[in-house]
Amino acid sequence: MGSESALRLPIVDFIKEDLKPGSPEWDSLKTQVKQALQEYGCFEALYNKVPSDLSIDLYEGLEELFDLPLQTKLRNRSNKPFHGYYDHIVFKCLFLDLLNINTVNLYAKQLVELDHMVRRMVLESLGVDKYYDEHIESTNYLLRVMKYKGPQTSEAKMGLNSHTDKNILTILHQNQVAGLEVQTKDGEWFDVKPSPNSFIVM
Repeated sequence: MGSESALRLPIVDFIKEDLKPGSPEWDSLKTQVKQALQEYGCFEALYNKVPSDLSIDLYEGLEELFDLPLQTKLRNRSNKPFHGYYDHIVFKCLFLDLLNINTVNLYAKQLVELDHMVRRMVLESLGVDKYYDEHIESTNYLLRVMKYKGPQTSEAKMGLNSHTDKNILTILHQNQVAGLEVQTKDGEWFDVKPSPNSFIVM
């Protein structure tokens, strides 16, 4: 997998003042979102509602969290699948409900706004926007943070097997660490290199 292809994810600019459903700006973005999801299953979202200082605070806190002793992390267990600490050969994952830490809550709250916009645009594109409120009321949010191990070799090595996320919508922020690859409809893989302040919406 992986290539030096010139392929690039579509960029959808959500940095608009008063972006409201039904406005020309909204309808233009809705068309871009629909085309990007149909063609790639994802897109790069320019979104400025998450201040850079908030992201910095979050990532600094997460570094401290990941650096905790293993025995401390293992105490963060849950009966729910994929909640709590998960240690895998390739990556370490901490699953945080959106009820703790102020920084996490502020960060997540801003991403929920992006999530709501994208969901509404998708439902409108499908002609079923009358179900938007019911859909949002049935939606639960979970913030997952992962720290992947670097390869122990200079050879190119896959960090995680190819997969499709099982949830309806994933918003990914890579903390300026490259590693995401996307497969096209034709089966070609290409590297995704988002800008530092953008999010990948899948």
